[in-house]
Amino acid sequence: MNGLVIKNTGSWYSVLTDEGDVVESKIKGNFRLKGIRSTNPVAVGDRVNITVNKEGTAFITEILDRRNYIIRKSPNLSKQSHIIAANVDQVLLIVTVNYPETSTTFIDRFLASAEAYRIPVVLVFNKTDLLNDDERRYQEMMVNLYETIGYKCMQISATLPDTLSLMEPLLKDKITLFSGNSGVGKSTLLNQLIPGVNLKTAEISDAHNTGMHTTTFSEMLRLPFGGWAIDTPGIKGFGTFDMEPEEICGYFKEIFRFSKDCKFANCTHTHEPNCAVRKAVEEHYISESRYNSYLSMLEDKEEGKYREAF
Repeated sequence: MNGLVIKNTGSWYSVLTDEGDVVESKIKGNFRLKGIRSTNPVAVGDRVNITVNKEGTAFITEILDRRNYIIRKSPNLSKQSHIIAANVDQVLLIVTVNYPETSTTFIDRFLASAEAYRIPVVLVFNKTDLLNDDERRYQEMMVNLYETIGYKCMQISATLPDTLSLMEPLLKDKITLFSGNSGVGKSTLLNQLIPGVNLKTAEISDAHNTGMHTTTFSEMLRLPFGGWAIDTPGIKGFGTFDMEPEEICGYFKEIFRFSKDCKFANCTHTHEPNCAVRKAVEEHYISESRYNSYLSMLEDKEEGKYREAF
């Protein structure tokens, strides 16, 4: 029978069958023989086929074709990838200017990976109510930067009651992945959107201004107004995976636009003469932070941090 993977606890997968039942399933061993170099060959959002053996245990025997997925380099195993979620309509990347601070490098790496699979991303700047005047001005600058590039941005405070009316039209009847660093307020936001879900939240660490993991597994949650939210553990870094150096430019919208005017078709935008991209950085048409994020991804490749995907 076919179904949708709605929860992954590491060893067991909850599968919502097409008949409406939730069946706890395991992975059939031969998945590990197919060269799938991933810490989680089956991801939340996957459509799968399951069979039940004589003992009554359900096994996932087949992953149906994915239309997309968000993937990153496994933080612990450099030769492997980690699939965050599959078959999503959009991503809400929750970021915070402070409490904790989300780096532009993290944002840009995430956006580049989503571009690779043409998954729309909405940047949600949370905890706006906690910002002082300088932080608020910096947030406005960030919003202006990313909106100019072409990304939709929202500024919210997940603890305030008007959050639901802001978010509902965006999420209704869609499968949305909620992602971001630990501590940015994903669980708080989902608690506002889904009455009674009561996801665990935690204060950020005062000593380091960093978030602490409260979500320990990925899960699809049904939204009361239609659609699904995929809740995932907070991630500290985002190692991009399975990108060739010549492809990376294409995942930075504004860099790609200027690259068409470079003298050389194979320009890496690092040292070549008559490089339109470096000229655009000098003239502030491309932000220095975005260009530095692009360079950091090129350096990853050179240092062998990328590995062949499955």
